[in-house]
Amino acid sequence: MTPATSRRDPDARGYFGEFGGRYVPETLVEPIEQLERAYFDVREDTAFAAELNRLLKHYVGRPTPVYEAKRLTEAFGGARVFLKREDLTHTGAHKINNALGQALLAARMGKRRIVAETGAGQHGVATATACALLGLDCHVYMGAEDMGRQALNVFRMRLLGAEVLRVDAGSKTLKDAINEAMRDWVTNVADTYYLLGSVLGPHPYPLMVREFQSVIGREARAQFLDLAGALPSAIVACVGGGSNAIGIFDAFIEDEGVRLIGVEAGGEQIVRGRHAARFAGGSTGVLQGTRTFVLQDDDGNIELTHSISAGLDYAAVGPEHAWLRSLGRAEYAYVTDDEALAAFQKLAQLEGILPALESSHAIAYTERLARELGSSKTILVNLSGRGDKDVETVEKAIAGRTHGSAPTVVT
Repeated sequence: MTPATSRRDPDARGYFGEFGGRYVPETLVEPIEQLERAYFDVREDTAFAAELNRLLKHYVGRPTPVYEAKRLTEAFGGARVFLKREDLTHTGAHKINNALGQALLAARMGKRRIVAETGAGQHGVATATACALLGLDCHVYMGAEDMGRQALNVFRMRLLGAEVLRVDAGSKTLKDAINEAMRDWVTNVADTYYLLGSVLGPHPYPLMVREFQSVIGREARAQFLDLAGALPSAIVACVGGGSNAIGIFDAFIEDEGVRLIGVEAGGEQIVRGRHAARFAGGSTGVLQGTRTFVLQDDDGNIELTHSISAGLDYAAVGPEHAWLRSLGRAEYAYVTDDEALAAFQKLAQLEGILPALESSHAIAYTERLARELGSSKTILVNLSGRGDKDVETVEKAIAGRTHGSAPTVVT
């Protein structure tokens, strides 16, 4: 963990340009201000940084490697493809970086009860893991739809000692889980810490989560220079809320020759209720504490979303992503369910790696980009998590598309 520069800090009100801010009920104004003070204290505290870095190294298993995917490169027929292997962390995804940082902060603040939300279950597992390690009381809210498609992670959380609370409201996915976690926080604010999982929510969460995830980019930049002798031509990462993407983008923001590309969930098609591509079908609005790009109708009502990937199935994107797009520094594309499913199988069969369905969106877009860029260029993909949790979803999806025939890879 290193202090952020003033260039990347939001303004005093928590805005990145026109995006961000702090939209909270009156009961949360003082707790949020207390959190901000506590966070700005610890990010300058060398003892806190040393403890977090010790855990990241000896408990999480950092640094994670950068791996050149040569068979995938050959199949794509273009740029050399490298993978930042966040799937190799303890718990199997990048989420543990932020969960440990915030759990340490909660303990420092004297908050022993933790509430969190989860979509794909990886943030829930990471939070439950951090709470088990530090002896904190863990409560995770999860939509009923996501509990069904991520049953393995639900059981993992319970094994780790967390209480998993089923949310049956609304679309029964991540947005609704966040709503319930925030209600819990408001009700129990005296002894409870809300451990938010992405670069979302009211300030200081987008800044704080980005800084805890920025270890990905710091590692990747040094590793890539060592492996390839130059910076990558492009970096590709999936974007739900956007924490894995902002984590790897962070170290390359000032390198104008490096394209930064976030990949959203195109779902079935870009039709209301059938996707989660905020930049393809959204507009500026406020959702769950922050001003950003949101999928909403003409009256400001939040639209239903869809993705084969639970972790990308959300109606808003982190405000710093909206800001980077407005500056022209980052690009955002989308990939359909079918393309992500094909990429999942392709990486498995060509490299022996099962990617999370979230990460499969980045792999699918990389296939297009590799051919566009050509063999003289390089692409670094943030492989944000492993796909064990998605095997049942993938099995059902393949069966539905092929009527039970074995999947094949077209190279």
